[in-house]
Amino acid sequence: MKRVIVISTSLRRGSNSDMLADKFVEGAKAAGNEVEKISLVGKNIQFCKGCFACQKLGRCVINDDVNDIMAKVMNADVICWATPIYYYEMSGQMKTLIDRMNAMYELDYQFRDVYLLTTAAEDEEQTPKRAEAGLTGWIDCYPKSRLAGTLFCGGVNDAREIEGNAKLQEAYELGENI
Repeated sequence: MKRVIVISTSLRRGSNSDMLADKFVEGAKAAGNEVEKISLVGKNIQFCKGCFACQKLGRCVINDDVNDIMAKVMNADVICWATPIYYYEMSGQMKTLIDRMNAMYELDYQFRDVYLLTTAAEDEEQTPKRAEAGLTGWIDCYPKSRLAGTLFCGGVNDAREIEGNAKLQEAYELGENI
């Protein structure tokens, strides 16, 4: 059994990327894993100030929801990020959270496998590549971890367009096979 954290970064409840996250959760649970989904809806996540106090303290000095999220990420075996693609990039709230997790850099983290689920109105193969590169930059700071899998669902624009899409089953299977 693995401890799995799924972070849904869309600020719209029931969004297409959130639905992919839910299917990943279902698959991971079906495989017998301990799974927690963290939605960024309603979370207070401020911008990094670049003060680097976190490098000395092992936590951020900003008093918001990031330190709690970071503690869960630190103790998970698997991290799955789900994000909508805006202008060929990860959501701003995902990038802000990644920046704020700088405190983990010097700490002993547990996670090894990282997954990325993305959705976008565009359906070209290159659409998720910048988001993947950004996440890979974060993963590179944690040399015991790796990008273990990605799933892109393009051509979905309006809320819930993903319903009935074969990518939902793929997200379930990706979670089931971690």
